[in-house]
This record gives sequence, C-alpha cells and structure tokens, in this order.
Amino acid sequence: MAMKIRLARGGSKKRPFYRIVATDSRMPRDGRFIEKLGTYNPLLPKDSEERVKMDLERVQYWLGQGAQPTDRISRMLEAAGVLEKKERNNPQKGEPGAKAKERVEEKAAKAAAAAEAAAAPAEEEAPAEEAPAEEAAAEE
Repeated sequence: MAMKIRLARGGSKKRPFYRIVATDSRMPRDGRFIEKLGTYNPLLPKDSEERVKMDLERVQYWLGQGAQPTDRISRMLEAAGVLEKKERNNPQKGEPGAKAKERVEEKAAKAAAAAEAAAAPAEEEAPAEEAPAEEAAAEE
C-alpha cells in the first residue's frame, strides 16, 4: 500500500482549513484517511504558531513506514527540521510566456525601426553641413 502524508481540505468556501493526514495514495483528497497528524490554517499570519501544528513523533513514524510527503508537506517538515532541505530548481518558472516573448520581440523591432529612422535623416543632414565648410575652405 502506497502511503502519503498530505493535506485534506476542510472549511467553507473561500475559508480553507487543512488537516495533515496519513492516507493511502489511492484515496480521494478529502476522503478516508488512516491518521490525522496535524492541522494547517493558511489564513493565519506566517509567523503564527497556530498556522501549522503537527504531531512530529507520528510524522516520523509514518516516514519510517515509507510514507511519502507531498511537496507542500515536505516544505513544512523542512521548516520544522524533520527533513533535510532539498535543492529546488525550476528554471522554466521565471521564463516569460509565449505572448510576453512576442511583445518583447515587437518592442525590439519597433525600437530598431525608430533608431534607423532617426539615423537616416541625420546622415542626410551631415553631408549638407559639411558642404558649406568645404566651400568656405575653397574660397580662402
């Protein structure tokens, strides 16, 4: 039997409250569980002691029995000092989406076109300004 330590949602609409439970991984999220290990109330401030409550001895027991914590639970256990911190790296998370990339390309194209347009009249004026200076040198 594949065991999980995960969150089971309770509370009313827009007022979440979670139980930390040990359960068979085949059971539904809010369905039957084997043991309640604690609670998590995301509405409380992050520095509140009441936000996450866990029976760490029972959590250790279930981890010893082979239960796998979910990502959110493993972060809570890392904060409590039960698990070692994992190195997480998702380089695609910070990458902009397809639409944002298109907007950047369009903006760069417009900037390049504007730079070319600004450079073209400046090149036409530069020879015109040099011509009178050459004529003045020739007159002397």
